[in-house]
Parts: sequence; structure tokens; C-alpha cells
Amino acid sequence: MCQKKIQIQDEKKVIVEGDDFLVPPLNFAMVDNGIYRSGFPKPDNFSFLQTLRLRSIIYLCPEPYPQTNLEFLDSNGIKLYQFGIEGHKEPFVNIPEDTIREALKVLLDVRNHPLIIHCKRGKHRTGCLVGCYRKLQKWCLSSVFDEYQRFAAAKARVSDQRFVELFDISSIKHIPIAFSCLKR
Repeated sequence: MCQKKIQIQDEKKVIVEGDDFLVPPLNFAMVDNGIYRSGFPKPDNFSFLQTLRLRSIIYLCPEPYPQTNLEFLDSNGIKLYQFGIEGHKEPFVNIPEDTIREALKVLLDVRNHPLIIHCKRGKHRTGCLVGCYRKLQKWCLSSVFDEYQRFAAAKARVSDQRFVELFDISSIKHIPIAFSCLKR
């Protein structure tokens, strides 16, 4: 019989049985087959991430990746793609379109799957990249914004939604279909 322990996870008491407890990162969700999103993974999340058999991580923050996380990636054969997008709270600071475009190229290349996209909380930067991906999938904007708001909640930013709305997907179409999730 497993020994039960109580741990504090995000200010909640959680009963843990043995060492079989898997904790997903904050705001974890499946975006599409082989594509996931989340907030910043902590060491407590590593066992969960191993179950996904990730090949790649798309990291959307400019800060250096922590050594503990780099060691986890190395020991699991996971490639890190870092796109340093500053976190903005100011309403007129633009998200760099070329950076999102480059991140989308990595995201669309199935050789990088399964992968996870993350920033700090999995809300704004991750939401913008996923929103642009949804535009490539031909989602209507109201559905794209509903998904964005599910993760950003009270912290949803009109500037992020405007960025997604105005993002030009036409330059992405040159990606060879054999290496793309894009269905035409």
C-alpha cells in the first residue's frame, strides 16, 4: 500500500500517494495533436512532462533558461527554442511580429513535435502565439479570443488580441506542407 503524504501545491493541500503524483505546469493544455501550452515548468512538473515525450520546447521569454530546466531538457533529449519576447503591460508596446513568425515556423514543423509552448504564466505571450496558430487553422476570431481569454482571464489584454487580429498569416504559407501541421 502506498504511503499518503500531503503537499502544498499552489496554496492548496493535495494528497499524494507515493511518488506516482504527476503535476502539470500552470495553465497546461493541449493545443493540437503533439502541441501543448503552459506556464513555466518547475522541477515538480518534470515527471509529468516526461509522459508527453517532448522533442522540443518553445520558450517565449528573454530571461535565460534555469540550469535545472536545461539539465532536464538535456537528460530527456528535448531541444530548446528560445524567442525572447518581453512581457508588456503597456498598451502601446508592440509584440515583435517577426519573432512570432519564427516561432510559428518551429511550431508548424512536425519534426519538432511533440512540443510545448510556454512563457512565465502561459497567458499573454503563449496566448499570442497560439492565437496566430489558430488563425492559420482558419478559426474565427471570436473563437480565438475565447480561447485567449480562458487562459488570460481577468488579465486579458486588448493589445494582445489586436496583435492576433492584425497578424498577417500570408507570409507563413511558404512552409512545405510535408513539414507542417497546416491543413490546406
